[in-house]
Amino acid sequence: MARPSTKVPVFDEVCDTCGVTLTRFMSEVAMLNPDLTELTTLFGAIDTACKAISNLVKRSQLPSSSTLGYEGNVNVQGEDQKKLDVITNDLLKRALRFTGKLGVLASEEEDAPVDVIGNDDGTSSEILFEDGDRYVAVFDPLDGSSNVDAGCPTGTIIGIYEHDENCEIDEDCVGDECTEMEARCLANTLQPGTNLVAAAYCLYSSTCFFTLTLGNGVYMFALDEQIGEFVLCKPDVKVPESSSIMSFNEANLDKWDEPLKEVVTNWRKGTGKSGTKFSSRYIGAMVGDVHRTLLYGGVFGYPGDTKNPNGKLRLLYEGAPMSFIMEQAGGLSTTGKQRVMEIVPEVVHQRVPMMMGSKNDIQEIID
Repeated sequence: MARPSTKVPVFDEVCDTCGVTLTRFMSEVAMLNPDLTELTTLFGAIDTACKAISNLVKRSQLPSSSTLGYEGNVNVQGEDQKKLDVITNDLLKRALRFTGKLGVLASEEEDAPVDVIGNDDGTSSEILFEDGDRYVAVFDPLDGSSNVDAGCPTGTIIGIYEHDENCEIDEDCVGDECTEMEARCLANTLQPGTNLVAAAYCLYSSTCFFTLTLGNGVYMFALDEQIGEFVLCKPDVKVPESSSIMSFNEANLDKWDEPLKEVVTNWRKGTGKSGTKFSSRYIGAMVGDVHRTLLYGGVFGYPGDTKNPNGKLRLLYEGAPMSFIMEQAGGLSTTGKQRVMEIVPEVVHQRVPMMMGSKNDIQEIID
């Protein structure tokens, strides 16, 4: 069933000093869409968490900081966890937990979806669901964390789904019966991107940007540190339909399949459909590369190759939320064979090949 389109506010009067803050924007959205009122509380927590993470990232280079380096653990993907990965994951979990609006969350740094209640010591021994919990959150707390030590751009990616109202656990259940019920409830996280209610990313760079979509356009905010608020700087962002920029790790070119290799080679030579010679811009952190693509157009991608047939980007908390944002800005997102937003995840940390960006350029890859 098609989700009704979210009404977005139009601001006739704007304060010259502080502009339209994210807080005001979400309040106006709630007034226009009463069914999204609880989402305002959730984004209030995300807003605060992103400011805190931005500050942690900025201070990470100071000699007194204890956030650099590795934690000594390995996450479920087999990647070494940086200290900031763990800190930011915990920070976001706590911020979302205390909204009272969230039932389940899934994160890159968690082995499986977890409840947001937990025990007093921060651990969680059982899955808990509250009747009033309406939403499911999925997130990558610090995308591109390997760039932190070098001071390069990093970011947070967040997707919000509706919690299944049929998710109920019988208090009198025992053993395997409870486990089955919990598994059904945790399946709340395994939803296709087409079910997303909202998606956002926060980019920590020369400016801290917060970009979000509620399913009716993309809105970009910049953090004004003088007043401590995200201020609307680019309403209704639209990605250019064509461009001449590509963002791939081209060191893997010889490992890609032949059709993609041919398209990229033609772009390099200027013999593609547009007849324009492409240039390369690659940061190596999804949030940074997608942010630039939204503003300037082009193609960002991490395709499958002979070493990683499914690519390296995770569908649930990287691919789907960022694809939602890209499509709402007028772009496309594909695996090369399938629309990313339509893929139903089979497991929380499923990887898929991914290419997104300007409509005409992505269509050339699909064709």
